[in-house]
Amino acid sequence: MRLLILGTGGMANQHAKNFSAIEGVSVVGGVDVVPERLAAFCAEHGIERQFATLEEALAWGEFDAVANVTPDRIHHPTTMQAIAAGKHVFCEKPLATDAEKAMEMTEAIEASGKVGMVNFTYRNSPAIQKGREIVLSGELGPVRHVEASYLQSWLVAKAWGDWQTESKWLWRLSKKHGSNGTLGDIGIHLVDFASYGAGLDIAHVFGRLKTFDKAPGNRIGEYDLDANDSFTLNVDFTSGAVGVIHATRMAAGHLDELLLRIFCQKGALEINYNTGVSTLRVCRGDDLDTATWREVPLEPVETNYQRFVAAVRAGEAQEPTFRRAAGIQKILDLAQLSDRTGKDEAV
Repeated sequence: MRLLILGTGGMANQHAKNFSAIEGVSVVGGVDVVPERLAAFCAEHGIERQFATLEEALAWGEFDAVANVTPDRIHHPTTMQAIAAGKHVFCEKPLATDAEKAMEMTEAIEASGKVGMVNFTYRNSPAIQKGREIVLSGELGPVRHVEASYLQSWLVAKAWGDWQTESKWLWRLSKKHGSNGTLGDIGIHLVDFASYGAGLDIAHVFGRLKTFDKAPGNRIGEYDLDANDSFTLNVDFTSGAVGVIHATRMAAGHLDELLLRIFCQKGALEINYNTGVSTLRVCRGDDLDTATWREVPLEPVETNYQRFVAAVRAGEAQEPTFRRAAGIQKILDLAQLSDRTGKDEAV
């Protein structure tokens, strides 16, 4: 399989490394509007062809699939171009900045017969895959309550750099730069993580979003700091279970941590993903009476990159698909609507 990487910023390095490590996959080209960044990226990963625009790359056309690692607001127009050109697409999350665009992309890729998948990176965690397997097996009984959080601290600490001086952070705080804030950036991961891990679909959402004052006039240079910094969602699942999902970039003491607790009729499990390391603990059977939790051994799982390549070779998309991503985006859109109306919104 011949792959084109569209957008050569930070996350593109993960795409290049992971795809290049798969037997039979060649990264044959890179695309970026910043020549210096493109040249450095292609030199680092041994990529021969460089293009200033997607149009130039499509005119050349000697590739089978596109890894779309452009900024969020660019996903829709560029993915639609790639689909029209008959290419498979592996898109970074979010699929689009709103559900309407995401569904347009979904319908286009499905009509084309090509494979479209979205990089919900935490699907690569062995803990989430094993935890979901345990829940779906039924041994813990029906799910009753779900608690999920995503905690980052880069707005209150400098472990990842100084957000006030770096564009790679500032754009995430600015609506006009295409950001839907914490909800759109890490909330999309968390909603997928929680509903996928619990094996449940969300039926209703009640959302609260908060933007804090972070600079004089809430502005730094060209960036209006108006995107949400924290959110809470109260959700009902179609099964009748309830859940609380929340995230913030102001969680002092937490670099990058997802936590999912799933409480069932006959037991519970806890999935922790902390700066790349995942663990799974379960309380079940006789341990319920003593509230004893035991860690579950984990085996490596296939990555989204591997699943995408396998899907292209088989000619059929695997999860997470465009349709799944569009569904998650709808939940986020309804969370924003709920925050404005103060009402519970049905999915």
